[in-house]
Amino acid sequence: MKRTLFFKLLCAAFICIGSFTVYVVWNLKDQMSDQTLEYFLSQSQIKKRDASSVRWSHAVNSRSRLTEALSGPTHMIEADIIMRGRDPKEPIMGHPPDTDGDITLKEWLEGVRDYDKGIKLDFKSLEAVSPSVILLEEVLAQPGYPVWINADILSGPGGQARPLEPQAFLSAVRTLPTHTVLSLGWTTGWTAGTDNTGYSWDMVREMEEICRTLKHPVTFPVRAALLAQSFSQLTWLLQQSERYTLTVWTGQNDKFTLQDLLPYKKQFDISRIYYDLPDSQWT
Repeated sequence: MKRTLFFKLLCAAFICIGSFTVYVVWNLKDQMSDQTLEYFLSQSQIKKRDASSVRWSHAVNSRSRLTEALSGPTHMIEADIIMRGRDPKEPIMGHPPDTDGDITLKEWLEGVRDYDKGIKLDFKSLEAVSPSVILLEEVLAQPGYPVWINADILSGPGGQARPLEPQAFLSAVRTLPTHTVLSLGWTTGWTAGTDNTGYSWDMVREMEEICRTLKHPVTFPVRAALLAQSFSQLTWLLQQSERYTLTVWTGQNDKFTLQDLLPYKKQFDISRIYYDLPDSQWT
């Protein structure tokens, strides 16, 4: 009798362990890690899984800038999306305070799809997100193509601009393929000659709470001039998931030393920190 009971309990334990294993594997399968480096490795554009090898073109918001970026050595093409301020209302490439431009998002996507480039689309308003997602699904359906979708969804250190409402933005992009990288950041500011505070614990914890259940890989765009005072907070944030990476960027007039970045290079795998910096600092 005792042996029978023991056998039943043992079988139940194995069933529970097996069910838990299946659950874990299934959830891991549903949560995609960043495949950007794998794409560029497969194209022989970089030599190893080093995110600092990825180079960027910025503000590619016109036909001339797009032609220049497509023929250049950069891997990722970054552009801003707004809704045209007149009829026909549609997503166009431009940065506020612009209200019009010489190329629509549809034309822009058709221009880049035959090149081995990744794209990063920066949304400045919720109005432009849903119609842009429809165009992305139509034009860039092939798996593995590096597509990053960027928006500031929380207020950050020194931030004056109004962030996009997090849940509204995430709801609008939820249908994008799971290999799409969500670049989710904070509005920030930096003032010369003052004590600029870094990313606080409340800021990183709120961001992680928003991102922990997402299926997509997430990169956090962080301002280079605020990194030295944010090391503990951003270290903790990256440790919460293998899906998370950092993308270091800088404002045009920001002042920082490259020494501020070294602790991050030493602490983290080189595949987890991108450097979206001017050529002189990138080198």
